[in-house]
Amino acid sequence: MARNFAEIAFTDAVKAQQEKHGSRRSYARMEAVQQGTDIGFAEAEFIAERDGFYLATLGANGYPYVQFRGGPAGFLKVLDHATLGYADFRGNLQYVSVGNLTGNDRAALILMDYANRRRLKIYARIEVVDAGENPELIARLEDPEYPGKIERAMVLHVEAFDWNCPQHITPRYTVEEIREMNAPLVEHIAKLEAELERLR
Repeated sequence: MARNFAEIAFTDAVKAQQEKHGSRRSYARMEAVQQGTDIGFAEAEFIAERDGFYLATLGANGYPYVQFRGGPAGFLKVLDHATLGYADFRGNLQYVSVGNLTGNDRAALILMDYANRRRLKIYARIEVVDAGENPELIARLEDPEYPGKIERAMVLHVEAFDWNCPQHITPRYTVEEIREMNAPLVEHIAKLEAELERLR
């Protein structure tokens, strides 16, 4: 079972900063209440709607590396109450994240819903599985309609997650979201144009 997010995030140095800036008492109360750590319906639904996320790994030199991973909505799949997975496609052949994970399997993900100003943070340990090693797993993760050569499966063993404050998230919209929002307006314009044409 995954651990409380604060148990991982709130190191002694973090707690010292919280104390210094006056937020420690409220976060100490949060730590005292063990939060749900299994992936529930709300998390699964949110994850299924995402078409990308930010992935952070740590290099052997101590530097973090953050990469955007994208694909069709739902490419990051919930495999069970504590496991996620996605098919990793051939890209620019740098292999920075995969290389980092060979020395340290810890990772952090941030999943964004800019339009609704929602953010889900996840701590996980990532198991890298070459495509030829587990065809059944690859079959669970692949999308037959998405082109690209799958090189490996990335299996994420979730240790903790946290829904984050929306306060400073600037709303942004995909082309599809804008199209949906504008659909009533486009329909109204089409009706007006048809009426004008009829009156001519």
